[in-house]
Amino acid sequence: MTTPTRTPAPYRSALHPARAGFGHLLRAEWTKFWTVRAWLLVLAIAAVVTVVVCQLGASGSSVGGGPMISVGPGGEVVNDAFRFTHRPLTGDGTVTARVTGLKSADGRDLEPWAKAGIIVKSSLKQGSPYAAVMATPAHGVRMQWNFTHDTAGPSSDLAKAPQWLRLKRLGEKLTGYASVDGQNWTRLGEVRVGGLGETVQVGLFLTAPAHQVVHRSFGGTSEVQGGGEATGTFDHLTLQGTSTATRWTATDIGVPADGPGPNSRPGTTTVSATGTYTLTGHGDIAPEENSPDMVQMSFQGVFVGLLFMVALGTLFVTTEYKRGLIRTTFTATPSRLKVLAAKTTVIAAITFTTGLLATAVGFAWAQKTLRSNGFKPPEFPDLSLLENPSLRAVVGSAVLLSLVAVLALSLGVVLRNSAGAIATVVVLVILPQILSFAFPLPAAQWLLRATPAAAFAIQQGMTYYPQVEHNCLPESGCYPLSPYNGLAVLAAYTLAALLLAAWTVRRRDA
Repeated sequence: MTTPTRTPAPYRSALHPARAGFGHLLRAEWTKFWTVRAWLLVLAIAAVVTVVVCQLGASGSSVGGGPMISVGPGGEVVNDAFRFTHRPLTGDGTVTARVTGLKSADGRDLEPWAKAGIIVKSSLKQGSPYAAVMATPAHGVRMQWNFTHDTAGPSSDLAKAPQWLRLKRLGEKLTGYASVDGQNWTRLGEVRVGGLGETVQVGLFLTAPAHQVVHRSFGGTSEVQGGGEATGTFDHLTLQGTSTATRWTATDIGVPADGPGPNSRPGTTTVSATGTYTLTGHGDIAPEENSPDMVQMSFQGVFVGLLFMVALGTLFVTTEYKRGLIRTTFTATPSRLKVLAAKTTVIAAITFTTGLLATAVGFAWAQKTLRSNGFKPPEFPDLSLLENPSLRAVVGSAVLLSLVAVLALSLGVVLRNSAGAIATVVVLVILPQILSFAFPLPAAQWLLRATPAAAFAIQQGMTYYPQVEHNCLPESGCYPLSPYNGLAVLAAYTLAALLLAAWTVRRRDA
């Protein structure tokens, strides 16, 4: 009679429980890392390469000719170019007008954020404080102030019915109203605009942002900006308050009198015998989103340094599997999950600390180089390392490097193969970034939403505003997700891989 074979019970360490504590494991894993010279070398190379490539990227950047920009009341870079029919207002007062039409003047469709309305502006200087009420082709009636603030009003269709607008000034307090009949008014909002001064400029304004056409193919991307031009018609223009002028004056804010190209062509203002004002012009009153992102330009080395962190995270665990040392580790420790937790903690702490030092040095050095290359205030802000968005990008980049290292470690546990784990991380994190430059825009943006490559959004220093129409192009450094949401995508992938690794060591390595 054959004796049935018994499956041996899982090994349980004979060490005293205190010796298997988490603190002991942390010290053991920490010692393992610092006693392997090759890993220390990889860590040092990662830091040096990150700093050097950040510097090289900044050295190759220079200020090119672009649209006329200025600095707004909050220090942000803005567009402030429009056709303005105005009079001075001293003290408090109210300006009212009816917008009867808004159409393209260049034979093309109007941009969704073309604007026709009334405005109270501190002065004729670009970037000066203001508040405005306007009608738009695609976004209804809006109240906007100081470039970055926007409040939605009622929907409107100027093709079907005119739109009455009103702005009331009481000191620094400005209140906007809208009406469809000039009798019943809807209050849009009340805002406080500092720095207006005793005398302001009030009146009609018209903007028409440039047309933007994007052609994308596997051969590259081309973005064409055409000179948008619009015509707006107004009537029932009245000003209640004290003014030193009896007539309305027409001015092109921010438009050279004899500059080249359609965006520099002067606008026109005509007044009919019945009091109808017709304004033709172009430009925009909005945050400038096409200027270079000085924050993101300072972190080009992170993309390269990431490769070394992937290798480090993978080798930290696969080396033990390859040499059979993992059995010794598991023999000395009853809890496999504690071993995994200790390895994860050590690699996360080491890569985060190294990444934080490298990105901080790389950012500071790159900023100095960018300023020497012409990126100087006021058009380009002097960014401090300890203030947002710089601090968020520096710390976030270190977190990104750390999460990728933990992701690599987790996949190393699951695959037990260095090449396979490294290749998988590269496909998940780096390949989508490269493919996004060639794929059609919807597919490219999907890649940067659904893959760990979304985490590079943490390096964005540019704020994208909903009241500005823009093409979010990956090659321009734009990511479809906000910085923290993008980093959260990578964190979710890393957590999923870590949970899979935990399940694997319990099932396979028990």
